Amino acid sequence: MTSRLSAIPLFQDTSLDLAKFEMRVRFRNVVKDEVIVDFDDPSSDVYVLLTGEVRVLIRTRLGKEVILGDLRAGSLFGELAAIDGIKRSANVTALTRGSICSISSAVFRELIFTERVVADRILRLLTRRVRELDARLMEHLVLDLRHRLYAELLRLSITRSGHEAQRVVTPPPYHHVLAARIGCRREQVTREFTTLESEALIERTRGALILKRPDILQARVTAALSDEA
Repeated sequence: MTSRLSAIPLFQDTSLDLAKFEMRVRFRNVVKDEVIVDFDDPSSDVYVLLTGEVRVLIRTRLGKEVILGDLRAGSLFGELAAIDGIKRSANVTALTRGSICSISSAVFRELIFTERVVADRILRLLTRRVRELDARLMEHLVLDLRHRLYAELLRLSITRSGHEAQRVVTPPPYHHVLAARIGCRREQVTREFTTLESEALIERTRGALILKRPDILQARVTAALSDEA
């Protein structure tokens, strides 16, 4: 019988006896708006998102919440607490119905130490997240609101099918969500969208936000970062 763990990218193409480990993990469903991990939780389980989508938030000392990002099926979260044993530094809430696999810190560490391929994938994951956070920190330090918004839209977008020079964000992001991502008010995002539309740089449809000239947005971000160098 095929192990359910074999469908998780982290464990594919390894020499692990996944059937043995499957007996030591837990699978369960989550509902929309369910808090899976909360700030300062003492838990140390690692989670793999099997289906659905979740949002990761951090909170400042003054209580302001900032969206770090949204994760989709196949994503891993909660690994920091499993590694260092420190209380949770973020909140993870389900945006949709879905399912997760929870792995205790002891089992997670055993998987890493047993299989070099898994260890390498975890290291690459952590490295990628550090680089992404470094990039966002730099943007918050040196870019104004307008250019932070450009950078975030580019980060959220993918190439538009049939229009290789354009990019698309689907579903279209809510203004208050973008505001929470880049550290401003919703009204400021709304004003910037109006300006972008007047410049014919974006187009809003029911199902997507189209970046009609992502090259111009990228050039503006690059120029703003260069000016601060």
